[in-house]
Amino acid sequence: MTRHDDLAHTLPLDIGQIVTELRDARTDWRLAQGRSLEPRGRDLPSREVLQGLMADLHGLLFPMRLGPPDLRQDAEDFYIGSTLHRVLHTLGEQIQLELQHSARHAHLSPREAESRAAHIVRAFAASLPATRRILDTDVLAAYHGDPAAHSVDEVLLCYPGVHAIINHRLAHTLYSLGATLLARLIAELSHATTGIDIHPGATIGASFFIDHGTGVVIGETAVIGQRVRIYQAVTLGAKRFPTDETGQLKKGAPRHPVIEDDVVIYAGATVLGRITIGAGATLGGNVWVTHNVPAGAQLTLSHSQDAAATSPEPI
Repeated sequence: MTRHDDLAHTLPLDIGQIVTELRDARTDWRLAQGRSLEPRGRDLPSREVLQGLMADLHGLLFPMRLGPPDLRQDAEDFYIGSTLHRVLHTLGEQIQLELQHSARHAHLSPREAESRAAHIVRAFAASLPATRRILDTDVLAAYHGDPAAHSVDEVLLCYPGVHAIINHRLAHTLYSLGATLLARLIAELSHATTGIDIHPGATIGASFFIDHGTGVVIGETAVIGQRVRIYQAVTLGAKRFPTDETGQLKKGAPRHPVIEDDVVIYAGATVLGRITIGAGATLGGNVWVTHNVPAGAQLTLSHSQDAAATSPEPI
């Protein structure tokens, strides 16, 4: 008797009944959600495909550091050209799947979905040089902002905050172009590997540095200026969630903080609501902030209940 037979003997199960009940649960869900059958198979983007695409895109942006281990500098352009061709083709397929799925509700024809996917892919491809240049400022910000960093190569290879911002800048471009589901999937794949949760809708300026990073949360409508540095377990979240007349949450309204240039936010700080943290301000560890903070202010835990104080205690 095999181990499988032993298990079946000790755990007698009616597999057919479970299969039937699971099918009934799926059917009930699809009927309740107005879903149609999917005769051609799954018609949503694939997490596994996107994971491979992101690895390729990291390599395209930083070929000698995040590309193939046997790559030589004299072959960079060939590697980038061939990989880019493959990546854009696959990305277009994934975007088209998203658009065709959403077309059920947006009345988008297959031809229109294909045309829109091609437009998004072209715009995304054209954005890659600018993405590389702003990522260079992020890498330098991490190197200059951390005395433990011995080189920019170390930062690029090792720092989860840097990998999170690479993923975010790519996802944010797709989000802005209308591939919002793909962008969310990329963000969640990044969250799973780095412990840093950045919604792809968040707008983040140049020279951004997340030090350590585990537990950082940045919400959809957050706006972050240039040369901002934040530490682990920082939350830039919403304070309340307005509802419509039917009690449903309103989507997309600005509800996350605006962080102006040159702000530093230390570990464990929680900043909630559509408030503004003024340029050059410093928020100490574990503060809870729900009011505007003036430019240049230094806010500590002892008086974070009054984030609008004009003369906070120094940290």
